[in-house]
Amino acid sequence: MKDVAKMRLPSSTPRTHSRPAPSQGTVRLTAPERSRRYVFLLLDRFTMMAFASAIEPLRLANQVSGLKLYDWKLASEDGQDVTCSNGTVLRVDMGLDEISRDDTVLVCGGIDVAEATTKPILNWLRREARRGAAVGGVCTGAWAVAKAGLLEGKRATIHWENQDSFLEDFEGVKLTKSVFVIDGNRLTSAGGTASIDLMLKQIARDHGEGLANTVADQLIYNSIRTDQDTQRLSIPTRIGVRHPKLAQVIGRMEANIEEPISPAKLAEEVGMSTRQLERLFRRYLNRSPKRYYMEIRLQKARNLLMQTEMSVINVALACGFASPSHFSKCYRAHYQTTPYRERGTSGGSEEEEALAALDAQDTGALDDDLLD
Repeated sequence: MKDVAKMRLPSSTPRTHSRPAPSQGTVRLTAPERSRRYVFLLLDRFTMMAFASAIEPLRLANQVSGLKLYDWKLASEDGQDVTCSNGTVLRVDMGLDEISRDDTVLVCGGIDVAEATTKPILNWLRREARRGAAVGGVCTGAWAVAKAGLLEGKRATIHWENQDSFLEDFEGVKLTKSVFVIDGNRLTSAGGTASIDLMLKQIARDHGEGLANTVADQLIYNSIRTDQDTQRLSIPTRIGVRHPKLAQVIGRMEANIEEPISPAKLAEEVGMSTRQLERLFRRYLNRSPKRYYMEIRLQKARNLLMQTEMSVINVALACGFASPSHFSKCYRAHYQTTPYRERGTSGGSEEEEALAALDAQDTGALDDDLLD
């Protein structure tokens, strides 16, 4: 068995060197009465990129100021080492211990966040929030914060791949597509490098834009985003085609999954005929509008199947399929497996088991939506 690397994050107190780092003390600030502390709660299989992007700006703020502006601790449920999603193991400083009301807790999530979010973790988050600590989540950590009931009525964000399931699980949260959101003492970021933007915002709040900009320069991060910036690339960039009407139609498709719009209506909305729309999709995307729309709906369905406990029937309805058997046929054609097998179950009810049996017997022609 391969050895897994074990890492120890550096203390917020710099080591003594014979010579200071070139950037040491390049920003002149008045020493604070006390440093601001962050507690990073690392969930099992958390995402390294989102975590590193959150902690490194704090380290660099200390370095370029020559002051101990920030302190941090790493925590896990049991105070034991935690494995992140890339297999690296990190040692932590504490378990679910009591912290100061002035601390900020950032939950670092990753793969299978629902499984990693245990009852002791939820209770700890609720307790520390009641005592006054600011609480937030990076990447899928927002799911744990929402599960603890701490985002109810609040604006928040989460990685775009988890947005569909989050909306189903937490209707009381005002979910946005922003790279990060700060709503009072609740902080969320979408994951990846979005954590940098969140922490630069915090640094600017605490010590000014000058320090935040210097930290960004140290990170070779030359385009600081705000909470008005969205996570995903624009549709033209994503599909590699800069055609305004095509982008407009795809945007309408993505915004109308539960109640799909007919190709004729989509064409009318952008001022062209159905045949012209068909030719546009064939030319640039090598598929019909109906097929492209179907693929978008099936991708959302797969996200819901893998990330929520919704029944297969409810997933079908949420993705615009009036018939669960029709949904299952289309799903099997696209993913070479049925929704039930995807989830590893034959269904959670007699109705679903009957549909699963129907799927196994049905080898007939597929719906025209997926064939054209």
